[in-house]
Amino acid sequence: MKLKSLSIPAVVATLILGASGGAVLTGNNGNGNGNGNGNGGPNGVKAAIYTDGISDYGVERGTDASLYNDWGNGWSEGETPSVLIYSHTPGPRHAHLGDRLDPGLNPPLNESNVAQANLKEWLEAEGVEVSWTEDVGQLSRLGGYNGVIALSANRDAYDDAAQNSLKKFVRGGGGFVGIHNAFGAEYNWPWYEGLLGGANFYDHGPNREGTVETVNRKDVSTENLPREWGYKDEWYNLVPFPSYVNVLAKVDAETSDPGRDSGHPGHGDNHPVSWCHYYDGGKSWLTTLGHDVNTWTDAEFEGSEHFRDHVVNGTLSAIGVKSFCQS
Repeated sequence: MKLKSLSIPAVVATLILGASGGAVLTGNNGNGNGNGNGNGGPNGVKAAIYTDGISDYGVERGTDASLYNDWGNGWSEGETPSVLIYSHTPGPRHAHLGDRLDPGLNPPLNESNVAQANLKEWLEAEGVEVSWTEDVGQLSRLGGYNGVIALSANRDAYDDAAQNSLKKFVRGGGGFVGIHNAFGAEYNWPWYEGLLGGANFYDHGPNREGTVETVNRKDVSTENLPREWGYKDEWYNLVPFPSYVNVLAKVDAETSDPGRDSGHPGHGDNHPVSWCHYYDGGKSWLTTLGHDVNTWTDAEFEGSEHFRDHVVNGTLSAIGVKSFCQS
């Protein structure tokens, strides 16, 4: 692990050695943080002690661009950018995904598949070539794509061949975008948890209105967003808690509170909903937002225009068309 510009008092005050032998930063990040894998640390903005990376999950991850492997999977000038939307759901299926898709690549979409169809339309408007599938076998053919978008693909969505293919793709500089219930997948695959920022879904309260706070407006995925905006979602509680990432947006403490007597109490005033980082040579842009069907349609839904801008520009940054994970 590389250290930059460390003051001795800061190191002494905050550096501990985790049980696995990896360096871990501790911090007050709400409830359910830390499991010995580098979790519970601060977000990876420049004010944090570690500005380049940490080695855990068997890989190097962090927020410095030197961690990126420019090995051909990212977009290059003169090429048509290309992504694959993956929405396979062996577990419960979110309404925004609609009916299950037929096997193969680019199967027919019907009026119920609002998230796939509208995300496709949004990205195509930016000149991105979009393919889509729920066929896990298609993940063994990631050559030619610049990004993989896990659109609420949950539970055991990746078989052994798909896991190996996704790893190779990311390590070659490919972009990964995880949206909403991508955080409800592969609980027994540590590499994937790391790809999500060292985080995963634990539970959520009711789908409810709240206030999103844009933490970092220097990134392309947030530069057009207001400092605060109304939105309705489930506000995922996260265990482990994201670490060594650049937090882009969070919700306020009132929104974080699920208003119930049992289950996760929420993360208080430090409840992230979007973040980014470099991981195992690739780029990973992530958001827990996107639950409500209406956020994916043209229906009147508070904050939907901000969500669209956030996701589209986050995707463009992850695949290399725009600058990535700025802070």
